[in-house]
Amino acid sequence: MTDRSRLDPESAVPLDGLLQAMPGGFNAIKDIHERRATVDALMAAAEVPENPNVQISEHVAQGPAGDIRVRVYTPVSASKPTPGLIFIHGGGMILGSIEGEHATTQMMCDSLGMVIASVDYRKAPENPSPAATEDVYAATQWVFDNAEDLGMDQNMIGVYGQSAGGGLAISVALKARDAGGPDIKFMAPIYPMIDHRNETHSSKLVTDVGIWDREGSIEAWEWYLGGQEPDQHSSPAIAKDVSNLPPTYMDVGEIDMFRDEDLAFVQRLLEADVRVEFHLWPGAYHTSDIFAADTELGKATWSNRLAGINRLIEYAKRMN
Repeated sequence: MTDRSRLDPESAVPLDGLLQAMPGGFNAIKDIHERRATVDALMAAAEVPENPNVQISEHVAQGPAGDIRVRVYTPVSASKPTPGLIFIHGGGMILGSIEGEHATTQMMCDSLGMVIASVDYRKAPENPSPAATEDVYAATQWVFDNAEDLGMDQNMIGVYGQSAGGGLAISVALKARDAGGPDIKFMAPIYPMIDHRNETHSSKLVTDVGIWDREGSIEAWEWYLGGQEPDQHSSPAIAKDVSNLPPTYMDVGEIDMFRDEDLAFVQRLLEADVRVEFHLWPGAYHTSDIFAADTELGKATWSNRLAGINRLIEYAKRMN
């Protein structure tokens, strides 16, 4: 069992409230359709006031299986073009949506003063790997092709994702490297889901926090792989070569089952001479930056993360 005494006390309050309302957490809901509906309803209940500093537009990119939704957030007062960020939502490859990340993407657009393109993708189990990577990669190509119209500097575009979105950010960066483009200048995979093996110490330690625990993660990986052998795009931790990936910012919580696989991947990036900034947040659980954003820990996490993205941008400018 997880040692809950190690959770940040302030950040544990909203988590305890969630578990009171939903005993066992999201993964206790066995039917995937009911689970999705519950998550969507929870997100919809959190009203997000529209930000007058951000303009929102809806777009469609073409993917291998049809239309891919892209929602673009544009800072109203920023000088165009701005650096660009491709935002990939989380949800373990089985949950999540553009709408569920609306508060985060709107805040980041305003705080960073840059255009953000939030992309949708097909999810498992209906659409196992490589569907998600194919969709996000197609959307990434669309963003680069339309950068000028979107108000982005094509020479200053990065990818960002949390949890499953972080894994997809790395997957797309690997695919772009091997395919010779598009030229992703930086990436920010946040507590990324990258290792199907679930063999690390932290993956065995986090069993009952209630947000993303071992049993639910194993289930999600089984659905995502769909009986196929994993490769570097579905499970980036097994990539044989991580050299020549973009400069990276990554953070993860101490009480996150992805902690050790992320630490191991960062070590490999450093050994491959990839520039990396990494932060481990004591007492943080998976997505505590979302559920407990207003805590001191949540504020510190976001402040450092946004500053880290700005440092990536400044570094990319120097390297251009």
